[in-house]
Amino acid sequence: MKEIVVAGGCFWGVEEFFRRAKGIVSTQVGYAQGHKENASYQEVCTSTTGHTEVVKLEYDENEISLNKVLELLFRIINPTSLNRQGNDVGPQYRTGVYYFNEQDKEVIHSFIASVQPQYAKKILVEVEPVGLFVKAEDYHQLYLIKNPGGYCHVNMGLLKPEEKKAAY
Repeated sequence: MKEIVVAGGCFWGVEEFFRRAKGIVSTQVGYAQGHKENASYQEVCTSTTGHTEVVKLEYDENEISLNKVLELLFRIINPTSLNRQGNDVGPQYRTGVYYFNEQDKEVIHSFIASVQPQYAKKILVEVEPVGLFVKAEDYHQLYLIKNPGGYCHVNMGLLKPEEKKAAY
């Protein structure tokens, strides 16, 4: 199993999108790349902690590659938008890919370089080693399962039938 942390705006929709994808073993929403240990949602929303809303993904590399994870992420984000995804605005909604394994860095940079020609503007997705990661409060975990009508900027229909787990 491998792990990667992705940021694509509000973490509720990003988590649910990836939870449905084949090869994703587990998801956990949280806050990363900030400077305050044990930051709360309310603190992160003040834009003073430096954190971004993220989803930690555990995936089976025999079922889904890191390149495929990145392809899925780029399908649901605007990678040229700074501190904004959908209606969510602020530094906590910036996009990023944060790695645990130094070998993943080159894969991520190569992927971004390969898709850059598809965009008129520069891709602004952060690529960094995972910094301080704080697990989000329990009520944020699997939020859209607990609140099926909850706000979500992610179009779940962008996950192709062959990319979905059997339950979807």
